[in-house]
Amino acid sequence: MAATEGIVSNIDNKYEENNVSSKSSSDEKIKFKDPLLTGLDKESDDDGMESLDLEASAKSEEGSMSCSSSLIANFRLDDDYDGETRDLFIIVDDPEKHTSTLEAYVTFRITTKTSRPEFEGNEFSVRRRYNDFLWIRQRLEEKHPTHLVPPLPEKHSLKRMDRFSPEFLKVRQAALQKFLTRLADHPVLSFDTCFQIFLTAKAWEFQAHKKQGSGFLSRVSDSLHNMSASYMMKNRPPEFAAMHDYIMMLSDKLGVMDRIAQRVAKEQTDYMIELTEWGPCYTLWANSEDQLTGALLTMSKAVDECVKAVRDLIDDTDTRFAQPLKEYLLYAECIKTVLRRRDAIQNEYDMVVEELNKRKDEKENVKSSDQTYSIGAFLGKDPEDVKQQKHEKLGQQITDLIHQMETLNDKTVVANADLKADMERWHKHKQRDLRETFMCLADLQIAYYEKCLSVWESTIRTIQNKDHIQLPSTAAMNEHHDSALV
Repeated sequence: MAATEGIVSNIDNKYEENNVSSKSSSDEKIKFKDPLLTGLDKESDDDGMESLDLEASAKSEEGSMSCSSSLIANFRLDDDYDGETRDLFIIVDDPEKHTSTLEAYVTFRITTKTSRPEFEGNEFSVRRRYNDFLWIRQRLEEKHPTHLVPPLPEKHSLKRMDRFSPEFLKVRQAALQKFLTRLADHPVLSFDTCFQIFLTAKAWEFQAHKKQGSGFLSRVSDSLHNMSASYMMKNRPPEFAAMHDYIMMLSDKLGVMDRIAQRVAKEQTDYMIELTEWGPCYTLWANSEDQLTGALLTMSKAVDECVKAVRDLIDDTDTRFAQPLKEYLLYAECIKTVLRRRDAIQNEYDMVVEELNKRKDEKENVKSSDQTYSIGAFLGKDPEDVKQQKHEKLGQQITDLIHQMETLNDKTVVANADLKADMERWHKHKQRDLRETFMCLADLQIAYYEKCLSVWESTIRTIQNKDHIQLPSTAAMNEHHDSALV
């Protein structure tokens, strides 16, 4: 437990060291307040959180030593607001399978309750499929490129499950609930008109809105432009350079943990298969050992119970530990994408500033230049007129570049402010979520080993009970004696 929490702490400490060194080496008079380290000195207050459990779990009263929640099994609203200040509540439930001629898919009911004046009512209920969630996320990214839009789970992230099975639908419902809760808590994204349409529009209205938006080629072009701009970035501010290094480090650490979790799950699955083959051996043995029948059947039953405990551990670990890790891996990729978009805006601004300086220098050179041998003079124009025309042309270009520079400067400032605010909020949630995820993993391990220990202790007591040791009867002993004499 201490080791798992130490990973996140080490990453944050490394990030702080990088940030301090980057600030000391910078000549810019920018006082950088690290948005990722906000809230580390105090525990996050969850008293004001409101729980949106997927369903009341009767298992919570059984052998677990702790009631810590995870990202998938239990839901908490992301911001530390009281219920009285919250004005948008969203519940995802009631998965329903639909079958058509070409495909089969699942829709979820989305119930929205709100007091916002932008909505035409207080309560709405619509049904949406997974592709609809992809659409709203894509639209939010297009309209708010410098905001951090929460990730969606991968379409087939649980390959070991049938996508129409109750277990898969429960996990998928929980992930979609988390996605919409985060959007509802965002101070900007939750007020987007597309998000309102997603929550309220009838099926035919929603399909009409889905046809709007940029095309695939446009999105690919923007993505390539952002990637190239990120590589070309020369003067990234130290705070965003430190942010980029931190996200890369966090992504690497989470990737290692995810790979280890997959190996452990495979080993546990192999162990469960071995136990499954081991249990029947005792049952078959009991058919040929009258004196040990009770003890052998008790052993077989104990192995079967251990198989069930291992299977539950594998399923719960995947749902409540592996999936949250994958979610934050996707979050890290989202942050990298937003950083590239911010870099593209700043890179465009830097290029305009560079071009503006060139035009200013060129304008100064024109004042003292001799246009006698210029192309215009060779064409019969007066050299002074040629100089005046060049001067006026450069002046107009400088005016246009200054206007463009001011516009891009405003976009850069807004992008920086958006990303800082979202990262501060994300970091606070990340600290809490990962802590709860690691605690959940520890609880699952403790419950598993306690279950197995209880099974084997009970098995020992049962075998030691003389009633289960079947002694040979008198008739059997006489029959054995007669056969020996013969």
